[in-house]
Amino acid sequence: MVAASLVFALQDGLSRHLADSYSLLMIVMIRYWFFAAFVIAVAARRPGGLRAAAATRQPVVQVLRGLLLAAEICVMVAGFVLLGLVETHAIFAVYPLLIAALSGPLLGERVGWRRWAAILAGFAGILVILQPGVAVFTPAAAVPLLAAAMFALYGLLTRYAARRDSATTSFFWTGTVGAVAMTAVGLWHWEPMARADAAMMAALCVSGALGHWCLIRCYDAAEAGTVQPFAYLQLVFATGVGMLAFGEALRPNVAAGGAIVVAAGLFALWRARQADRAASG
Repeated sequence: MVAASLVFALQDGLSRHLADSYSLLMIVMIRYWFFAAFVIAVAARRPGGLRAAAATRQPVVQVLRGLLLAAEICVMVAGFVLLGLVETHAIFAVYPLLIAALSGPLLGERVGWRRWAAILAGFAGILVILQPGVAVFTPAAAVPLLAAAMFALYGLLTRYAARRDSATTSFFWTGTVGAVAMTAVGLWHWEPMARADAAMMAALCVSGALGHWCLIRCYDAAEAGTVQPFAYLQLVFATGVGMLAFGEALRPNVAAGGAIVVAAGLFALWRARQADRAASG
């Protein structure tokens, strides 16, 4: 999970660099082509092959998941361009709290008062980052918030899909649906790339496959709830990439607010694990 978090942070840096010069729709489209090839190769090696991976009893849910993740990636990359990696990731880190808040009304899960307190603390951290009483709220700050909300909904749909479909099936549909959707919109924005940028695009595609391979190996070895807290290291790594590669500054309010959001998210994850253990006896 630590390796995956580092790879995804580097991938975000490459995405930001390329989206500064080229259409983000084209960038995400090419990224999805490689991602789709990767998930197809993984599915082909699993028992039952591609037919078993594609078999689902809830195709509408799987298509919605794929479309939602593709749209979220586009919004997130737009946030990198508008706000930079540091602030975008600091705000985006609220997504586990959104999942906790929405899991009750959407999935019927019980959310106790302690997790609600963590959710409120996390949103207080977002207010510290945005400083609404000190400076005029910038509309660009709504972009990573929108990405966090979309990713939270994607996460909830993934949990819903997992009740009837395997992880391999969901992974297959995520990559293929996203590739089809991004090709439909991205081809209209095709533009030639400089040789150096084409090499970075290739590195972006390879890093995406490498990051997901790390996740697959991670979840093969441990439960998701055990390793999920380490995913917050992506915020740390992305902050380092933003500061070193793009000269971004880590403002005190962003550091303080990000720390509050991460602490609240870790507490919510811990409480969720405690609840799961109590339910299982």
